[in-house]
Amino acid sequence: MLINSNNHNCNFNKYHRHSLRIKNYNYSIPGAYFLTICTYLKENLLGYISDGKIELNILVEITAREWLKTFQIRKNIQLDEYVIMPNHFHGIIIVLTDNSRGVLQYAPTNKFRSPSQTIGSIISGFKSAVTREIKGLDYPLLYSIWQRNYYEHIIRNENELNRIREYIQNNLLRWEYDRENCEGKPDEIESNFWENFS
Repeated sequence: MLINSNNHNCNFNKYHRHSLRIKNYNYSIPGAYFLTICTYLKENLLGYISDGKIELNILVEITAREWLKTFQIRKNIQLDEYVIMPNHFHGIIIVLTDNSRGVLQYAPTNKFRSPSQTIGSIISGFKSAVTREIKGLDYPLLYSIWQRNYYEHIIRNENELNRIREYIQNNLLRWEYDRENCEGKPDEIESNFWENFS
């Protein structure tokens, strides 16, 4: 059984995130974005962690495969750090200019992009693809995979980008302190990291 009933004790208001979306901001412009996608009710659907490594199951494999496929399908984005955790997923998406693959701009521009190239549409497509693949496996009691929304943060500069990369790289090792872990106890390092985005 994939569903960990202990996670129903998770206090969802404890780390409630108000929307950090910037009003009238064009989320298709060149730049870097830090994303977090949680599983439905923060259930540990994607596996469990042992000795700083996630124990792979077919759901993790599907999630990873569809994330990588996202960057094959959409040529205007570039793959950066990502990590799959038992009940959430962190990733960095770099949106590129049309003619400058590999060139990152932190300063917003007003250049129009089609709705299919926005961060929202990219995440929606990824979540739908994972859901479609997993639903085809007919897992028992797997009624939903993802929470309805997701978290995004516009990365402002190279220092912030590197700090987020480091957080993602160490996420598996720090699962016991992870604020998305319903049984975790965030320490000062975890709290300080997320306070920077408040």
